[in-house]
Amino acid sequence: MNAIDKRTREELLAAINQEIAVRKLEDYRPYTKQKIFHAAGLAHSERLLRAGNQLGKSIAGGAEWAMHATGQYPEWWEGATFNKAPLLWAGSVTGESTRDNPQRILVGPPAVEKAWGTGFIPKSAIIGRDRAMGVANLLDNVQVRHGGGGDVQAGTSVIAFKAYEKGREKWQGPTVDGVWFDEEPPIDIYTEGLTRTNNGQRGQFAIITFTPLLGMSSVVMLFESPETTRQ
Repeated sequence: MNAIDKRTREELLAAINQEIAVRKLEDYRPYTKQKIFHAAGLAHSERLLRAGNQLGKSIAGGAEWAMHATGQYPEWWEGATFNKAPLLWAGSVTGESTRDNPQRILVGPPAVEKAWGTGFIPKSAIIGRDRAMGVANLLDNVQVRHGGGGDVQAGTSVIAFKAYEKGREKWQGPTVDGVWFDEEPPIDIYTEGLTRTNNGQRGQFAIITFTPLLGMSSVVMLFESPETTRQ
């Protein structure tokens, strides 16, 4: 058998890595706590995934938001689903942190436009995007091809990116189908965002992913009542 020369080997490796990069959503396999978090969405309108740094909180949030946006749910999925293209929000503390966390996880490296489509939203599903003003490489929104198979209706989903620093007024406005808070929001931002979902496809629908740094804050206390379901 002929040996593969170095250049050919490098080209093949690059092609393999590219294929892996654009199949991130398909290859997502949650660990137990992430899977419980996802499954809880079927019955619970508000969910909190709280854990230490680098333990997959934002990964879980991004993977779920990409599933809802694309309508591509894996066989193991036991959580909430959307049968029509949803309008979703994803936010964090500042424009920079929104870009560097939710946007990066969903779309790909912010500063490398040619790599957009290597996040959890497959490149083939991204049909448009609008840039935000004031922060380099920050997107205002990304438009995603949704569904088209089985009971899932074809359409265009939108994930809009928000920042807490803009204040509660910037979280007012349209009805949305779900809000993902990546990092703990102030209580007024959280309640305003949740209110946007009241008339969404599933009614109230919000997830929070963060490392607890603010102690028993008002937001944390919402999930510490006797009625709260914990795993």
